[in-house]
Amino acid sequence: MSVVIIGGHDRMVCQYKKVCNQFNCKAKVFTQMSANLSKQIGSPDLIVLFTNTVSHKMVRCAVEEAGRCNADVIRCHTSSKNALEEILGSVCA
Repeated sequence: MSVVIIGGHDRMVCQYKKVCNQFNCKAKVFTQMSANLSKQIGSPDLIVLFTNTVSHKMVRCAVEEAGRCNADVIRCHTSSKNALEEILGSVCA
């Protein structure tokens, strides 16, 4: 399963990837808006939006890409490791 995480904290990128590896998921993490974000997202199975630490522009871009590639979108207000574990636990189980 491929997961794209939009938002979160820069210092947590390694932790997010470790959690995804524990659930046998490939992960891409974008904490900052890049010029070609829509092209970098690709076609994942799941997009996780950490809404507390993400710009509205990034959210719009991610939701548009999710609609294009039929990916599920899960919004979470907190950007903690435990929140990501709960999300992946419910989706992957």
